[in-house]
Amino acid sequence: MAFLNFKFRGLFSRFQAVSFSQKKGGNPMVRATFEEAVTPEWVGVNITDRNHELVVLRQIIPWEKIVRRLTRFYNKTQGAVGKSLRMMTAILITSRFYKLSDRNIVKQIKENRYIQYFCNVPDEKLQTFLNYSSICVFRKRIGDKGIEIIEKEIFEVLRRAGVLRGEDALIDSTVLASDIIYPNDVQLICKAFKKMRSFAKFHNIPLWWDDKLLREMWREFGLDRKGSRAAWLIRFNEIFIPALKIFQAKADSLRSPGKRKNKAVKLLKLLNLLKVQTLQKLAGEIHIKDRIVSLDDPDARPIKRGKSHPDCEFGTTIQMSFNRQGFMITAENFIGNPNDKTLYFDTLSLYINRTKGCPDTAVTDLGSRSRSNFKKTPGEVSHVFLGRSTDVLGEEKRDFCRKARSATEGFIAVAKNLRGFGKSLWHTLKGHRMWSLLCQTAYNLKKSLQLYYEEKIKEKELSKLGLA
Repeated sequence: MAFLNFKFRGLFSRFQAVSFSQKKGGNPMVRATFEEAVTPEWVGVNITDRNHELVVLRQIIPWEKIVRRLTRFYNKTQGAVGKSLRMMTAILITSRFYKLSDRNIVKQIKENRYIQYFCNVPDEKLQTFLNYSSICVFRKRIGDKGIEIIEKEIFEVLRRAGVLRGEDALIDSTVLASDIIYPNDVQLICKAFKKMRSFAKFHNIPLWWDDKLLREMWREFGLDRKGSRAAWLIRFNEIFIPALKIFQAKADSLRSPGKRKNKAVKLLKLLNLLKVQTLQKLAGEIHIKDRIVSLDDPDARPIKRGKSHPDCEFGTTIQMSFNRQGFMITAENFIGNPNDKTLYFDTLSLYINRTKGCPDTAVTDLGSRSRSNFKKTPGEVSHVFLGRSTDVLGEEKRDFCRKARSATEGFIAVAKNLRGFGKSLWHTLKGHRMWSLLCQTAYNLKKSLQLYYEEKIKEKELSKLGLA
């Protein structure tokens, strides 16, 4: 096998550290460029395996472009000096690449020289270089738009090098499960009281319901295995309705800064939806539109995908598309369970936009099959397979489409079981979107490494990636 044989050209060159804010005479908040944190001597001593996956990826990822584009999320004239964007970007990528929590990624940087090298962390103050809570602050600052920049720049590097190609589009959807407990209506009301309790404590307001009685009822409910859920729901709802009415009055009269007021109004709106949902449940309604299953993740929905196990999942729908190599081209999140027929054309259009060309073949399942989708598919797509072999002509092409359809299920299985798409640990649709983008980035980097180690990347493509 021809292992990594590139020179560390320019790897240790010093970039001029100039901040946008310094140009305008203000306080520096973030640097638009970065410096290499290690020397060639350090690399020679500590990085003995030049074919290590993080050494390869360090060369592929366009750090300068990403850092330059992420500066837009910082104030150009005010604020304290922020953490290195080069370091924080690498930490986000590595945490999803190895499926590590914020605490563990900081721990691994301190213990693993390869991760330290990838994240560009110097030996000086290594043990105190970052508190894990700063990673969450950074994620909130750049949001889904910032993480989208990271994913797009890495995707574009692979596409321009020719490693990632778009000849065939494989499309399907699945569920991105939320990190929530299995919901029940009584538990949701108790959770509502918990949130109102936190509100009261934060604003130094005495509780306006009998909290001792509520706790005793919750304990009895947990012990009453054979009791009627409906009867218990009525009892809890009788306490919840008047408590919510008083909470509304307190939220309306709140004289706090904008963010705190908006947070209270947002909670009030959510609890009012819960009240309406509970009354519908008590009225005997079974199918409740936009049903809330978690107050921590209000965008999660119960989703049935027609499978025997699990018959119902709680989270968001994620529509994915792959090329035949197995690279993930698109990953889009949706609240609830939209019909695949309505998602097909937009997904195919996004696929064409990202790969800069029409695929020769579009492959999906019967869920996307409709006369409208056949008509809307661009004429440049020579073969359209929407779940039936008769959709394409020629036995060879039919066999190709059937295998591609089976491969799609395999790609999704890898994504869910090995690449983090099985469960999102962040809440709300925005959180799920951020989770999906980082997992997609890690997925495609893993795929590029697989092709590299199997020597399936051409010399010309290696040169464009900086690996030749």
